[in-house]
Amino acid sequence: MESDQLRIGTAEREEAARLLADHFGMGRITPDEYETRVTDAYAATTLGDLRPLFHDLPQPHPGFFGPPPAYAQTTMQLPAYGPPIDPYAPPPAPMPYAPVPYSYRSKTVAGVLQIVLPFGVGRFYTGQVGLGLLQLLVVMLTGVGVIWPIIDGITLLKDGGLDAQGRPLRP
Repeated sequence: MESDQLRIGTAEREEAARLLADHFGMGRITPDEYETRVTDAYAATTLGDLRPLFHDLPQPHPGFFGPPPAYAQTTMQLPAYGPPIDPYAPPPAPMPYAPVPYSYRSKTVAGVLQIVLPFGVGRFYTGQVGLGLLQLLVVMLTGVGVIWPIIDGITLLKDGGLDAQGRPLRP
């Protein structure tokens, strides 16, 4: 059986109508031609009925018409981006960490303020206002709560800490 006599289905008709709409959008056919061709595409029953709808139009044509002519096929090869990946190669070394910039606030000043003024003043200095207010409230409501800012001050002196932006305090 010759290919033009092969029966087509709804998918082929819709693909032809979509491609005709693309050609109409590009200005290759007039509105009247578009309407006539789409009506003919939906009425088609064989490939031979669809082929004349595209005879005077450039690519794209429906894919079921067969491969495009040899002059329309691309012969360019895609470039290779580097050597092939060896599946047995060891994993790459981890990237070294970028140095984190220090805060302009000092851990010594913050620790001494926490110990000398045990009301959360060192935390206010580092920019951690929420923690400073919590320490202030605990100290004001319970006299025993004074121990928390003092221990926090010793920890700041020993290990340092972070400012409100997450940067380590200067030594």
